[in-house]
Amino acid sequence: MKLNTDKCHLIVAGNKFEQIWVKVGEDQIWEKKEVKLLGVTIDNELKFENHVNIICAKANKKLSALSRMSNYLTLNKKRTLFKAFFESQFKFCPLIWMFHNNRLNTKINKLHERALRIIYSNDSELTFDELLDKDNSFCIHHQNIKSLAIEMFKVVNNLSEGMIKDLFLTNDHSYSLRSKAKFIIPRVASVSNGQNSLRYLGVKIWNLVPTCIKQSETLQIFKTRIKCWKPVNCPCKICKTYISNVGYIN
Repeated sequence: MKLNTDKCHLIVAGNKFEQIWVKVGEDQIWEKKEVKLLGVTIDNELKFENHVNIICAKANKKLSALSRMSNYLTLNKKRTLFKAFFESQFKFCPLIWMFHNNRLNTKINKLHERALRIIYSNDSELTFDELLDKDNSFCIHHQNIKSLAIEMFKVVNNLSEGMIKDLFLTNDHSYSLRSKAKFIIPRVASVSNGQNSLRYLGVKIWNLVPTCIKQSETLQIFKTRIKCWKPVNCPCKICKTYISNVGYIN
């Protein structure tokens, strides 16, 4: 099969001092700062800032439309539209981009707060956390953490694809809960050298999930139970508090 160089892109992550290119046949493919792959915009620093900004822009347009018609809709219809058109924007491939920076997380939370204020128009004085409690829901980041926990359940029960399963190390060769297999937490040096990786945070998140939820008989039961779980003491940078001249603390 002949390679179509017009549809090929080159992206290189890591430190370098000049733009890189490769030669395929008679064509040169120059390095790009970001490429779009299966709907996800990947940048060469793996920060996913542009991708999250694109998601937020789409979500903001949906909210503007919802706001214009909110006075003519019942509460249940507004919540249905909110779930279908706003939250769905953040459901696509969250495990790829979920560990972005705090600035982007704040941007997402402000959009989420605006959405909840549109739904509960009579409660304009409530804080974001109070609105989440009233809606019986969780912030987007906590929803993404639950998605990671679901993926870990699939790994434990041998339900995930081999490529995902091979990311995580165990101290035996069994993924059955009955064997009490434990994941090995990889050694990492810093945030930029592994702390924001699925291999590291996936294990950390799985260790936070209560045993009664881990021991769910099926994936569907696990998904039902994990909905009510609120991650506490999450080790990711977004869930930590930053203090100037001190750093991040839990």
